Amino acid sequence: MNTFAQRRRLQDLFNLRHGETGPVLLAALFFFCILTALMLLRPARDALGMERGIESIRWLFVGTALATLLVNPLFGWLAGRVRRLGLVATTYGFFVAGLVGFWALLVLAPGAVGERSGQVFYVWFSVSNLFITMVFWALMADCFSSDQARRLFALISVGGTLGAICGPWLTSRLAEPLGTPALLLVAGGFLLVAVALAWMLMRMAAERFGSQVASMREQANAPPLGGTPWAGLVAVFRSRYLTGIAGYILLMTVMATFVYFTRLQMVAEVAGDTDARAALMGSIDMWTQVAVLVLQLALTGKIVQRFGLGVALAILPVATAIGFIGLAIYGSFLVLVLLEATNRAVQRGITRPAREALFTLVGREDRYKAKAFIDTFIYRAGDVTGAQVEGVLGQLGLALGGLAAVVAPLAVAWAGLGLWLGRAHRDARPQEAAAVPGRAT
Repeated sequence: MNTFAQRRRLQDLFNLRHGETGPVLLAALFFFCILTALMLLRPARDALGMERGIESIRWLFVGTALATLLVNPLFGWLAGRVRRLGLVATTYGFFVAGLVGFWALLVLAPGAVGERSGQVFYVWFSVSNLFITMVFWALMADCFSSDQARRLFALISVGGTLGAICGPWLTSRLAEPLGTPALLLVAGGFLLVAVALAWMLMRMAAERFGSQVASMREQANAPPLGGTPWAGLVAVFRSRYLTGIAGYILLMTVMATFVYFTRLQMVAEVAGDTDARAALMGSIDMWTQVAVLVLQLALTGKIVQRFGLGVALAILPVATAIGFIGLAIYGSFLVLVLLEATNRAVQRGITRPAREALFTLVGREDRYKAKAFIDTFIYRAGDVTGAQVEGVLGQLGLALGGLAAVVAPLAVAWAGLGLWLGRAHRDARPQEAAAVPGRAT
């Protein structure tokens, strides 16, 4: 079989069309670098956050939510005044500068590192990683059309999963020979590569998709968004479509927080010190991501293409509810890992690409500003709500059984909202896009 035929078969297998292979590979590599950087540091963040016990993390969630609320108008102001590449570079550059600052503290003043600095790192990392991934997906909504998003976002997500596997693996390999502080610089290096890939992707998308998304000049030289720093918040509450997306993400993060605190409690029971907790959580992360990749490759794009966005969005609530019921019945660490693996596989392989495709129907300002408010503050508000509800149930002695009783009705509402969003997206035909609040005309 000649090279052309092999390439054609590969394109058919992954539902790629002419000219899409290069941009998809760049986008997947871009996402790979982001997730590698973030997952390099996540085990350390979680271990540092547990220094004063699980209860302190509930308050760190509150601090993180408040910090995201404060950062949102600053991001909105920045998004209104710089071009897209400048926005990506500034956002990622800010995170890299923070990593260098923490590296300097660890190397030059190790005596100043304690519980308080660990909490600061926890909040700073939790805020930054949301803005980093949000900017990535906003750029994807700019570079790919609505039809391409439904077909290709799941495939692009595979790059992120590979990065999520590579990150913990690098942590286990480099922590001893280089030392923990050096990992901060390694993560920063991956983010700088991501900025270069963003520039390459925008140029390639402009050349190959100019007739589908915008003219080449608009794609390559899109002006700053303008508008007010609070435009994103206002847009979310004025648009039923954006409010629906916010509600979906709020419920999703409440459920994810239930899983998170369940894991922390189980890990705390079997690992007593920071190093042991970090190693165990890093191992869970790595093997969970392997399971995510296996399921992603089996499901990439198939669900969205065959059943639509609504069904794709409803699968995660159903899977989460079933997982919690199983955890309540058996209560084993293996069931927890299976719950996390299934939850992340569905979220990254099906749900995340589907919900990011929803943003292809809104205007550029809403893709960055409204999306920033939803993906950061609303996301963290869900964390806070989930953490407090889980804590109250624990104080009442209801444990996993009580948690499952809360999850079931929330999952029904969550799934219903996902079906509604899928129908709203389907009904908004390209020629009727102006009917969707915030859509550019």
